[in-house]
Amino acid sequence: MNKFLGSSVTKKLVMAIAGLFLILFLLVHLGINFLLLIDDPVPFNSAAHFMASNVIVKVFEIVLLAGFLIHIIYGIILQIQNWLARPLRYKKTAFSQTSFFSKYMIYLGIIIGVFLFIHFINFYFVKLGWVEGDHENFYGMANDLFQLPLYIVIYLVSFLFLAFHLHHAFQSAFQTFGLNDRYTPVIKKIGLIYSILVPLGFSIIPIVIYFFK
Repeated sequence: MNKFLGSSVTKKLVMAIAGLFLILFLLVHLGINFLLLIDDPVPFNSAAHFMASNVIVKVFEIVLLAGFLIHIIYGIILQIQNWLARPLRYKKTAFSQTSFFSKYMIYLGIIIGVFLFIHFINFYFVKLGWVEGDHENFYGMANDLFQLPLYIVIYLVSFLFLAFHLHHAFQSAFQTFGLNDRYTPVIKKIGLIYSILVPLGFSIIPIVIYFFK
């Protein structure tokens, strides 16, 4: 049992499940964020208050954070194992045969992780009371942040990297589950569409707020 739990296959499977869970969460998060485009702050603040006070959402939040941590920790472990397992004399060959996304997945993940930490400081830690802020008006906080050019640039670059990360991760997750190869073209198309539309949706919001609100 211990050997099974510690195997690279198990780590990849757990990481894939956590990754798909996060992919679904992004859709929910995007739907809520679109409320920022409405001039009325009530819908967004109501959604934020509901997520902060509802018991079921709090349980979901714990699962979500666990998913983040599992995905990050197992991703780092697997990358280190891959580096250690790669023979030095085959380094050049391995480099040429590995896709761009696979080679730089860990670095994209680190950049996204840094952005997540910034995001947590600005919103999640405020909700917990760890950082000073108006936890009754997340709508105003978000709109204020999206008036800062530097924050917008960091935000947009982070979601650009997320798009690359999602493009590879979506397909890799289903490959980990051992899905039949005949479904691969469909999975690739769905993954490509998702990795473009979702980050694009998030990116449109600060642009609209900055230029038109």
